[in-house]
Amino acid sequence: MPGRLALIVLALAAPSFAFAQPADAPSPGAAASAPDPMAGHDMSTHGHDRSTSDGQGSPSTAHTGHDPEMKSGLGPYSMRREGSGTSWQPDATPMQGVHLAAGDWAVMAHGFVNVVHDEQTGPRGDTKGFSQSMAMLMANRRAGPGTLGLRAMVSLDPTMGKSGYPLVFQTGETADGATPLVDRQHPHDFFMELSTTYSIPFGDDGAAFAYFGLPGEPALGPPAFMHRFSGMRNPEAPLTHHWLDSTHITFGVATLGVSRGPMQLEASWFNSREPDQLRWNIETRRFDSWSARLSVNPVRALSMQVSYGDLASPEQLEPDVRVRRTTASATYHADLRDVQWASTIAYGRNRKTGPGVDSSEAAWLVESTWAFRDTHTIFARAEQVENSELFAHGDPLHGEAFRIRKLSVGYVYDFAKTGPLKWGVGGVVGFLSAPSRLDATYGSHPRSYMVFLQGRL
Repeated sequence: MPGRLALIVLALAAPSFAFAQPADAPSPGAAASAPDPMAGHDMSTHGHDRSTSDGQGSPSTAHTGHDPEMKSGLGPYSMRREGSGTSWQPDATPMQGVHLAAGDWAVMAHGFVNVVHDEQTGPRGDTKGFSQSMAMLMANRRAGPGTLGLRAMVSLDPTMGKSGYPLVFQTGETADGATPLVDRQHPHDFFMELSTTYSIPFGDDGAAFAYFGLPGEPALGPPAFMHRFSGMRNPEAPLTHHWLDSTHITFGVATLGVSRGPMQLEASWFNSREPDQLRWNIETRRFDSWSARLSVNPVRALSMQVSYGDLASPEQLEPDVRVRRTTASATYHADLRDVQWASTIAYGRNRKTGPGVDSSEAAWLVESTWAFRDTHTIFARAEQVENSELFAHGDPLHGEAFRIRKLSVGYVYDFAKTGPLKWGVGGVVGFLSAPSRLDATYGSHPRSYMVFLQGRL
């Protein structure tokens, strides 16, 4: 049933509107005016129009030809550059989803659903069947001197249950408001993002913008893992999530930013508290935290960012603990004739302070995806975390940081397409390494296995 519900959401997110026709190219003197959300074409190398590519070289719309490329609502550049929230990714990244026109609005629908069988081995392992899903609608239009943008993103992850799914060595959030989730990946909230943006261009290649979300994503970290091309085909959340991109669902955020050519500088004021165990509602709480991020796209294939965040009270179960998070990342995307290849390397450090707490724990991640035209996708992820949350209060090992390493490799075979939905089957296996002191608790060689059916726009 959860998988069926997720498919209903995806169907609602991708109505069969008529696809937009190419817009006229802007005049040479139009740079200082509001950007046309659908203006221009982006022809890749080798003579293929990849502006609406599904990431494996095939058009994601129902017809071929020169489809208009949707312009970003945040600045005078292609939406290819947009990651989650206001983050950037390489300009070479293919645009995912279905693009259409609705009056003055340029609209994009995107989404996915995974139906997963999950098996985690060892004494703390578990087995579960569940579904993950996301459906998103984005719309931009001219408004006065600038561009107005709207974004809505929802997920039926709450149907998997408050305790989420088994994932050995994962920690973060709570299922019942009283005990932390350990060796589980929490479900995402139903409302992942409800946000609006407004940008005003200046000069030939600059823009200033404002972003408001309830929920939304502050300017902190790389694009969230389910939005990175290098990791989006993998249904397994990274262990590094709470060092890099756990703020991607924040119930209350305001961001101001400015971009000029290949650079963007932005700052956010937000509510740092992670979502609670009530996954269907919208939470409100005063803004208590801030972050800043510098993003640079020096060439079409590369995007880099550094960011810092002061999170006043992120944990529901430790409200007096402050986290100062530092992240840095780089993503490379090669748009080749027969393969899309994307890689991300990222580093994060959490400095925790509070009553009886003063620690600094680091994590890093390297992940890659090779998507071969129409059919085959191979992905891999290597990561390491220093985690002090594996044992409960009262346990002799509580508060001790353990270095955990994981290597995951997987494959997806795309076997069918029904309208705008593409279907694949795949699997991923994870090999975990931990200090021998944890063998009695986790076993000497814990493993992670998933097989899944995947549908995506």
